[in-house]
Amino acid sequence: MSIRTAIALALTACGTGAAAGDLPPPVTDDMYIDVARDEAKLGQLLFYDPVLSGNRNISCATCHHPRFGTSDGLPLGIGEGGTGLGPERTVDAANAPEERVPRNAPALFNLGAHEFTRLFADGRVEVDASRPSGMRTPMEDEMLAGFSGLLSAQTMFPVLSQDEMAGHYSENDVAQAARQGFITGPGGAWDRLAQRVSDIDAYRQRFEAVYPDIAAGRPVDFTDISNAIAAFMAWEWRSDDSPFDAHLRGDASLTGAALRGMELFYGDAGCGACHSGPFLTDHDFHAMGVPQIGPGKAARFETHQRDVGRMRVTGREEDAYRFRTPSLRNVADTAPYGHTGAFSDLAAFVAHHADPAGTTFNLRAVGLPPGIGDGADFELWSDPGERAAILAAVTTAPVKLSETDVADLVAFLETLSDPVALEGRLGVPDEVPSGLPVDR
Repeated sequence: MSIRTAIALALTACGTGAAAGDLPPPVTDDMYIDVARDEAKLGQLLFYDPVLSGNRNISCATCHHPRFGTSDGLPLGIGEGGTGLGPERTVDAANAPEERVPRNAPALFNLGAHEFTRLFADGRVEVDASRPSGMRTPMEDEMLAGFSGLLSAQTMFPVLSQDEMAGHYSENDVAQAARQGFITGPGGAWDRLAQRVSDIDAYRQRFEAVYPDIAAGRPVDFTDISNAIAAFMAWEWRSDDSPFDAHLRGDASLTGAALRGMELFYGDAGCGACHSGPFLTDHDFHAMGVPQIGPGKAARFETHQRDVGRMRVTGREEDAYRFRTPSLRNVADTAPYGHTGAFSDLAAFVAHHADPAGTTFNLRAVGLPPGIGDGADFELWSDPGERAAILAAVTTAPVKLSETDVADLVAFLETLSDPVALEGRLGVPDEVPSGLPVDR
């Protein structure tokens, strides 16, 4: 009998899985921010309403839909210039975007937990007590007044992005203001969006009911919209009722392949070193050799640049190709995987993650919708020097996993799925106050 088999049998016998000291504590209510239900219900409508996009054709839910694990099911999403929803979304040939969205749309689970103090794959929005606003973002501090916190502040970016929600500057007033650098103040992009919403009586009445100072006469600001959306996300996708949570609480026990996978995860495979804590993330940045596809994260005037991840934020060479550790909650339902969505299959991603240099990556398996940019989606990864640089940045020791090991790890990861969170507590509204179509 192998040592691993002996350990698994012993753990099965005691019914506790990995040693108690190796497992995170159960999730508790005090780990989350307080959310007012009425504010969350207002945010629900705004989240699903295309009125917040420049051309009134894209909502937050277009790229973060519960049908696709609060993502969009695509390696790299299509915002403006696309039609359809999820993996079926395609490029509108008559209005194709100039370039792809450079990174995979992240899942939105548990972002209302206090410990989520860094957002986006490179952490460019994060809590920073040394700043007057208490946050550090690519925006100036004076632009952050009024946002309720980090989760609210991150919504400012998609509505200003030409390829995500704003549209081309020739198409609408919001995109034109953003292109000219008019973001805040009267006539700025945010003001124009706020005015759109405020002009709808049903919205105005809801804002007055939720925010007393608006009822007293203050105009609706973009920050009010953003704060309501943040409240909705925190309420809607709290995720702590999975089989793994039941195991942590002692209400049930994992068995079979899932138990073996948990023992591997917190043991020999070493996954728990970075995917630690109750939300299975250390919120830190690591280079894991994920293939770059698409144009990479670059300024508008740059094209097809290597995506150096955290280094774009810190400027430190040692941060090159490091990306934030994602939470693994509901990971089995949030394919594709990696900051570029390069892997559609969870088992293949687990194997690559364990040994990036020792596994092969099939470019043909990446389901990128055609018709965007100049077709140089695999230019960086196809270059031997660039590929070597991405792999050389990996500092974790490779872990050799058998097919059985990978299958067991996937079985464990499947126990992180929470059906309540996946469906959403408020769900998709039947209609929104603007009267625009709702992505269903």
